[in-house]
Amino acid sequence: MGNIQVDLITALPELIVLFMAMLILLTGLFAKNKIIIYALAQFTLFAAAFITVDTHTPAVGYAFTGMFVDDTLSDVLKLMILLGTAVMFVYTRQYMQLRNMFRGEYYALVLFAVLGMMIMVSGQSMLTIYMGLELLSLCLYSLVALDRDNAKSSEAAMKYFVLGALASGMLLYGMSMIYGMTGSLNLADISSALQEANTKNPVLILGLVFIVAGLAFKFGAVPFQMWVPDVYQGAPTSITLLISSVPKFAAFAIAIRLLAQGLQPMVADWQDMLLMMAVLSIAIGNLTAIAQTNLKRMLAYSAISHIGFLLFGLMSGSLNGYASSMFYISAYVLMTLAGFGMILLLSRKGFEAENLDDLKGLFQRSPWTAFLMLVTMFSMAGVPPTIGFYAKFTVLQAALQAGYIWAVVFAVLMTIVGAFYYLRIVKLMYFDAPLDNARISAPIDMKFILSLNAITLLLLGLMPQTLMNICAAAIARSLQ
Repeated sequence: MGNIQVDLITALPELIVLFMAMLILLTGLFAKNKIIIYALAQFTLFAAAFITVDTHTPAVGYAFTGMFVDDTLSDVLKLMILLGTAVMFVYTRQYMQLRNMFRGEYYALVLFAVLGMMIMVSGQSMLTIYMGLELLSLCLYSLVALDRDNAKSSEAAMKYFVLGALASGMLLYGMSMIYGMTGSLNLADISSALQEANTKNPVLILGLVFIVAGLAFKFGAVPFQMWVPDVYQGAPTSITLLISSVPKFAAFAIAIRLLAQGLQPMVADWQDMLLMMAVLSIAIGNLTAIAQTNLKRMLAYSAISHIGFLLFGLMSGSLNGYASSMFYISAYVLMTLAGFGMILLLSRKGFEAENLDDLKGLFQRSPWTAFLMLVTMFSMAGVPPTIGFYAKFTVLQAALQAGYIWAVVFAVLMTIVGAFYYLRIVKLMYFDAPLDNARISAPIDMKFILSLNAITLLLLGLMPQTLMNICAAAIARSLQ
C-alpha cells in the first residue's frame, strides 16, 4: 500500500492534468459560456505547476517499479512546459473565438498533449517514454485537423500523421533492438549492460540508428524535416504555435534520457550522427528560409536551423553541453512563443497575417508592436544583447570544447546568412509603406503577456546567468 501511495504522490501533477482534461471534455459539452473551459484549463496548468514546485526535492525519486523518475531535470522541464502552455492559451484565445474553434475538445486535446509531454520528461523506461510520445503525437495529429472545413489543415494533418507514424515505428524498432541486446527496458540497466557489452555489435548500432532517426523526426532535424514547413503552414496558427514550442522540451528530454542516460556508452557512435544532422539542419534551414514569402514557412525553416544549434550542445557529450542545449531550447521556446504570438496578434477575423508583406509598415501602424517584433527577430538571428546570442554562444562553446572546430566555424558563417531573412522583416516593418491601416485589436492580457515575453528576451540576454544555473543544476543532479 505504501508503495502505491508513493507512486501516486510522485505522479500527482500528471494525475491532476489527466483528471482535469477529462473534466474539461465533459464540461465543454454542457457549458454555454466557453470561457469557463478556458479558465479551467489555465487553472489546471497552474495547479500542476504549483504541485511540481511544492513536491520538488534535490534527490532523485523513482515510482512505478523504476519506470517513472522524479528528478530536478523533470521538474524544471515540466514547469517550463506548463508555463509555456499557459502563455500559449493566452495568445490563442481570441484567435480561436473568431474562427469558431473555441471548444472544449481543443483544450482537452492540448491538456492530453501536455500529459504526454510530462510522461516523456519523467520516462525512465523505454516503455514509458514511448507511451508519452504516442499520447502527445496523437493529440497533435488531431489538433492540426481541428479546423475540419479547411482543406489545407486536413492535408497537413495527413502528412503529419503518415510521417509521424513512420517515425514512431522507427523509434520502436530501434528500442526493440536495444532491448533484445541488453534484456531490459530500464535506461539505467541498459547503460550498465552496454558498459560490459561490445558496443560495436551491428544490432546495437542499427538500433541506435533507428532511435536517432526517430528523435530527429520529433525535433524536425534534417533529413527528417519534410513535415515541418507543410504542417506549420497548413495548421491553424494557434496549433502551429503549440507544435513549434513546448513539445520541443519533451523532445529534448527524451534525447537526454535515451542518449545521455541509456546509451551513454555508445557516445562515440551517436555523436557522429548528431554532427551530420546538426550541420545539415543549419545549412538547409537557413538557405531555404531565404526563399520563403510565407512567414509561417520561414519560421519553420528557421526552426530547423535552430534545432541544428541545439544538436551542437547534445553532440558534445558533456554535462556542460547538455546544460547549454537545455538553455538553448528554453530560449528557443521563448522566441517562438513571441514570434507566433505576433502573427496571432496581427491576425483578425477572416484575415491571417502569415505573409511577409502583411508586416509592411507595421512601425507606422503600431510602433510598440513593431519594436516587440524587432526584439524577437534580433533574438532569433542571435544579435547581442538578446538571449538568442547568448544561447548560440553557449552551444558553440560546448561544441568547441569537444573539438568540433570546423563545424563551429561553419555554424557561425551560416548564422550570418540566416541574419538576412530576420533583418528583412525589420526592413519591411520600418522602411516600407503599409498595405492596409487596419487597427490592431487584441485582448489586454494578450498584449501585456506578449510585451513581457519579448522584453524577457532582452532581459535574459543581459542577465542569462540565473537560467543557465538552473539548467546546469538540473542536468548535473539528474545525470550524476
